[in-house]
Amino acid sequence: MTDPQEILETYWGYRSFRPLQREIIASVMAGRDTLALLPTGGGKSLCYQVPALALPGVTIVITPLIALMKDQVDALRRRRINAVAIHSAMSAREIDIALDNCVYGDVKLLYIAPERIETRVFHTRVRKMNVSLVAVDEAHCISEWGYDFRPSYLRIARLREWVPEAPFVALTATATSLVLEDIRQHLRLDEPQVFRGSFARPNIRFVVRQVENKLEQLLRVIRGVEGAGIVYARTRRDTEEIAAQLANEGIAADFYHAGLGYRVRAAKQEAWLRGEVRVIVATNAFGMGIDKPDVRFVVHDQMPASLEAYYQEAGRAGRDGRPSYAVLLYNGMDATAARRRIENAYPPLETVRKVYETIFNHLQISVGGGRDAVFDFDLEAFAVRFRIFSLTVFNAIKLLELNGYMTLTDALDNPTRIMFQMSREELYKLQVDRTELDNFLRIVLRLYTGLFTEFVAVDEAYIARMSGYTEQRVKELLYQLSVMRVIRYIPRRNSPLLILHEERLPTEDVVIAPATYHRRREMEELRAAAMAEYADNDTQCRSVVLREYFDERGAEPCGVCDVCRARGEERMYRSSDAFAGMAQELLRVLREETSGGGRSMAVRELVRRMPGRPMVVLTMLRRLLADGRVRQLNDGGMVLGEREVGRAGGRE
Repeated sequence: MTDPQEILETYWGYRSFRPLQREIIASVMAGRDTLALLPTGGGKSLCYQVPALALPGVTIVITPLIALMKDQVDALRRRRINAVAIHSAMSAREIDIALDNCVYGDVKLLYIAPERIETRVFHTRVRKMNVSLVAVDEAHCISEWGYDFRPSYLRIARLREWVPEAPFVALTATATSLVLEDIRQHLRLDEPQVFRGSFARPNIRFVVRQVENKLEQLLRVIRGVEGAGIVYARTRRDTEEIAAQLANEGIAADFYHAGLGYRVRAAKQEAWLRGEVRVIVATNAFGMGIDKPDVRFVVHDQMPASLEAYYQEAGRAGRDGRPSYAVLLYNGMDATAARRRIENAYPPLETVRKVYETIFNHLQISVGGGRDAVFDFDLEAFAVRFRIFSLTVFNAIKLLELNGYMTLTDALDNPTRIMFQMSREELYKLQVDRTELDNFLRIVLRLYTGLFTEFVAVDEAYIARMSGYTEQRVKELLYQLSVMRVIRYIPRRNSPLLILHEERLPTEDVVIAPATYHRRREMEELRAAAMAEYADNDTQCRSVVLREYFDERGAEPCGVCDVCRARGEERMYRSSDAFAGMAQELLRVLREETSGGGRSMAVRELVRRMPGRPMVVLTMLRRLLADGRVRQLNDGGMVLGEREVGRAGGRE
């Protein structure tokens, strides 16, 4: 079966393609490099899944998250499509079998993370595969993550050398012209065909609320909008605190962040998808690839780092086409905090070199030593000991990591890893005087591949199960082999690990590439400025602002965002008796609440008591203040102006 229309109907049951899907598929099947920008919910996956079934051989799909891989593979298998995923949660034997099936079997789609490309096992096997297409899903990660915590994204183009005949298709829901150029360069796309879908989401009402009490506004949104929702927060601690506050208010809420174990994250996600949890409070680790069509609201408790991130996350609302809300809670502190985060993320280069020098002195490693060494590393204790701000240490190490000097792992779940210190030939020549060790080596080599070229994660319980040893005995044998210098052995631990990739250099020779410092900082500053401008805007339709940011010209106002509705209501009140009616109602409320005893009324309470949109009410209030009909006291409270007080007295 090679006809895309027939494939679509047979496997997915759809009679027609969505806008641009057919054109993108035709470009891919013609063997052209292709760049596709389709908004969230626009059907990106079909743009490579349909060609994968029409073309001979296997399609390699590079995607950022294990959960995303597993969801897609499961969905394809339910449609009787042979797809496999390779990820870090699999054993070496499982990976070996999956790769063999791609070489010798009838696998049509192979899902991998970008880090997989750098392994020797994958490198060897992919050369034997009949690869017809390489698809890079969520391609904006090349620009957003490639310079950050996923440097492997910058090395995807190595596949070009191994499968030179296969075209590349890069797909994303959010990309400016700058990001598109970044994608094109790093993937080495050859004069790609570019397709742009509209970024209009007419069913989403984009709203910005400039408030001091964000929790109060968040509760108003949750209680005012039915259905499931997502609340995005900046830090792990924020997710936990906000979820606890919502739970205290009787709302079924839970938190989600990357610091939780995989099983815990999966359980929380599943509970939300099933409706057992109404609101999930998460960092940006949540949501990519999750298909829950009935999300009625997405709230950002803090300003995201960029409009790309904001649109991607906001777009998880209303995938079923029904009216939904994307609400940003914002105040003046958010923009200041964004600028401070960028400043902190880029300590002066002399500071980065000083941290480098201090780390090696702390580890007692001299110049020329330390390559491939692994150490427990308590960042906080290190910062306290050497009187360096911990955030400075973290960001300095991050910059050193981006430049290939070292890696600091997360504190959670560092599995046991081993690597042979000698070549396979040397190992064969080794005369092990204990039969047990010899047999154990054979078992380990049978269960895991790649042990001679890189550290491989191993599971002592799995080895025990397959060998007949106890888990404790497996650990003892691994330790013995490390003492004999047969293997390098890093036992499982829960502390962060500092892995040194290169020998120590003289401090003055430590180089931080401009691409990882100056260029990266400049990009972050531009993105933060655009995000702040969007939040401060109260004159231009928010949908238009977003669409123009993504280079979509000629967009018409949406009519449903907070700016459009405020302008519409304001025009309505200006052109009818309703305008005067609102003024009279505001004055009536203020008169009732402040009569007698020198009482005043808080602006927030006054807005809450009034019908209509808060922005319109505030506009009306400003006019009444200017006319002297309302007066504001030093404590911020509102009272009637002298004119209105006099009028009321005359009527009485």
